[in-house]
Amino acid sequence: MCGDRITSNERSKSRQLADVIMVMVGFPGFGRTMLASRRSSILPRLDIDHAIETTREPSAAGQPAPDPSMLMVRPVRAAHHRISDAGLVGGGTVPRPGEVSLAHNGVLFLDESPEFKRGVLEGLRPPREDGYITLTKARKSVKYSVRFMWVATMNP
Repeated sequence: MCGDRITSNERSKSRQLADVIMVMVGFPGFGRTMLASRRSSILPRLDIDHAIETTREPSAAGQPAPDPSMLMVRPVRAAHHRISDAGLVGGGTVPRPGEVSLAHNGVLFLDESPEFKRGVLEGLRPPREDGYITLTKARKSVKYSVRFMWVATMNP
């Protein structure tokens, strides 16, 4: 019984972390990028269910985990400010997951967030609210999980 409580508690913490939006403001050289890129190392490790769920997204994108030990580490995805809507939320001729899905159960890092196009940032809202994104192309529809900690940085 005690073990079940710990598991439930850890899952609860993991879901709460996925709903966090962190904005770091500081001058160049302050270390914002370094802190953001290491954010996943201080988050709790993935349990086996979350590890399987997290590994599913990169596999769908044709990017299998290079090492089995990587399954238990939360992903950190960093998107460049020139990324397209499809690159961030997913899409293409054959629907593939975007950065938001590849960051599932991990961290999505947007460095210099004011540089991103407004439409790209607006595209993040519906998936974050719903917890998933559905990509439809021709007669094929694919649904990807989207729960991540959003870390953004900017200059003052």
